[in-house]
This record gives sequence, C-alpha cells and structure tokens, in this order.
Amino acid sequence: MAFQEVVEAQGHLIDSHIMEQIFDQVVEYGGRFEVEEFRVGKTNSDGSYLRLKVETNERGVMERLLQQLLGLGCSPVDTGDAQLRTVERDRCAPEDFYSTTNHRTLVRHQQQWIEVENQRMDGLIVVADGRATCRRLRDLCVGDQVVIGMHGIRVVPESKERDRLAFAFMSNGISSERQVETAVRQTATLIEQTVEQGLKVLAVAGPVVVHTGGVHGLTQLIRNGFIHALLSGNALGVHDVEAALFGTSLGVRLADGRQEEHGHRNHMRAINAIYHCGSIARAVESGRLRSGVLYECVKKGVPFVLAGSLRDDGPLPDTITDMNAAQDAYAEQLKGAGLVLCLGSMLHSIATGNMLPSWVKIVCVDINPAVATKVSDRGTGQAVGVVTDVGLFLDLLSRALVKK
Repeated sequence: MAFQEVVEAQGHLIDSHIMEQIFDQVVEYGGRFEVEEFRVGKTNSDGSYLRLKVETNERGVMERLLQQLLGLGCSPVDTGDAQLRTVERDRCAPEDFYSTTNHRTLVRHQQQWIEVENQRMDGLIVVADGRATCRRLRDLCVGDQVVIGMHGIRVVPESKERDRLAFAFMSNGISSERQVETAVRQTATLIEQTVEQGLKVLAVAGPVVVHTGGVHGLTQLIRNGFIHALLSGNALGVHDVEAALFGTSLGVRLADGRQEEHGHRNHMRAINAIYHCGSIARAVESGRLRSGVLYECVKKGVPFVLAGSLRDDGPLPDTITDMNAAQDAYAEQLKGAGLVLCLGSMLHSIATGNMLPSWVKIVCVDINPAVATKVSDRGTGQAVGVVTDVGLFLDLLSRALVKK
C-alpha cells in the first residue's frame, strides 16, 4: 500500500539549491516523486513555484520525510488549520508536538496564516488570542495550546539574496585562504547596513579577544557605536579586567609576551578587585577600572551578559551562574538583532546561533576553521566563517569603520 502527499514550495528554489535538496530528500528516504507543476520566476525578484506529489511505502517513512521537507519549505497542500493540543502539565508537551526550525514559520489558524513570533530552533509553537509564538519546552504551562503534527504549518527557508550585499564571501564556504581584508570590508559594509536599518549589531566574544590583542579594536567599535550588546562568559570578563589592571592575560604580559613573575595570580587578583568594588559598573564609577572592553561597555551604556560555566574562577559578581537565567539574558539582548559577530568562542557562538532566527546574519571569526564549521553544522546555516586571528580581524575592522 502506497502513502501519498502533495506538497508545494515557493521562493528562489533554483539559485538557492532548495529544489535539488527537496528531490534528494525524497530519494534518500526511498520515496518517489512526481512534479505536478513547476513555474520559474521570470525576473531576478520573482520566486519559483513547485507542486510535488510524494509517495512512500510506509506511513512512518512518509511522516519522517514530511518533517524533512517541511524544513525545506514544502507544505502539504490543502491541509486546513494546524492541529492544536492542550498542555496538561507544566513543561510537558504532547508527544507529537511540532519542533521548530530557525526559519520563518507560519501556522494556519481559523483559516488564516499567521507568522510565528520569537522564531528560534528547537522550540514549540503556542497559539493564543490569534497569535502564534515560539516557546521553549521549559516555559510551557498547563492550558497552553500547542501545535502538533505537520499540517497547517509553512516554513520559509532563507533564500539567496540577489539585489543587495549579503555574504558575497559566503559562496566559497569556510576557507583559511580567503583574503582577510576582503572579509573585513564585507563585514564593515554589513555592519553599516545593519545600523542604517535600525537593527542591532552584537558581539559574542571569548577570552581570545584579550589574548590576541583584540581589545583595542573591540573597544573602538563599542566606543563609536557599532556594537549594541556584548554576550560572553566569565573568562572574557576576568581576562579583560586582568589586562586593564595588571597588563597581563593569564599571567602573560601583553606588551612583550613574556611571563610575569607570579603572574598566575593576576586573574584572581582581578576578580578580587571587582568584588571589593561590588560590580564592574562600580569599579568603573570608582575609577578602579579605567580601560578595557567592559569599561567601554559601561561608559557607552552598552549592555553586556556574562554567562557562567562549571570551570569559572570566582566568578565575577556580574556573572550569571544560573544557566536558565543566562539563556534568558542572552535572548533578551538578541531581540532586534540584525548581525552577530562571533569572536573566538565556540561554546557561546553555538549557543547564540541556536537562539537566532535564520534571517539574522552571523560572522564567525576564529583561527580554527572547525569552530565556524561546528557553528554551521549545529543548525546555524546562515553563519559565515572567517578563518583568521581574531585580534587582527578586530584591528582591521575597527580601522575600516572608524576611518569612515
């Protein structure tokens, strides 16, 4: 017995290579397809339309295939409204709940397509008062109406952008042979476009920013209004303060790269100094902290979030050690983001990417190409990798923007 579904997709299916991915998925699942209708966009701004009949020999295979096709923008035709089921226990979803992607999503409710708000991957869709919202599993409450199954859902993957600068340097993937200056110019233009559109530019930074001498470049970007929030961990805060107070990073002098005598104590002395002041902001106000990334954030009024981890020393009094609270703080700052610069932090870059919708651009800078690859492989397909020294990249980027 054969199981059939008719799906449709529209958009830039050809030049974004979505159509071939759709066909590949059907074949990979051992299914068969028949193109019932295909219309090619006549201009560079027109999308194409595909209507496809899909057939499998098993119902379970069809369900798994539809899940994959849905993520590629294929929606079952004439499905009616999305199915809803009531949550009976806090943090417990129905077994067949729909798990979201980071792509723009719509659900059909009361014969109307409504766009899902707060889009992110690995969430659920809750419908209430005519609105659909992405909700994390831990935030579900008794009585919530959750979308189940795969019908009445439409996913819109990001398409290749033709008429404005996107990631021209994205076309060749992640490469250590790409000219750094070219990536810097492209990133500078993206930052300018983002600011002009009234969207936020965020930096996700690891302690390597301090180790590689990138503090000056990052502080210049903050001081000149190109960074609107900083997301990081306790390590960046500690080493940034250590560098500002003692001129070392992990006990190594930044001036000449030599080990400071008894320098291994400096990071603990830095933490202690901030505790004496009460917080980073109070350390700035008192004059104890007079330079560095966090100093510039306080002076410029740029919010920063330091998320804790199991291995943290101290941690700093500003570090959020409750992981749920840290996630909430990250998510709050990511609202209104148009571009995120990930600078030498695999852990925080992957975490941030998982919170973002696919239309928010990410530039991931790291000397290790595996970092950018992992960020992309964990579902953040819009991430562009720039394989270079983070300090060098920040210096060139700040020069390019501040000079303008």
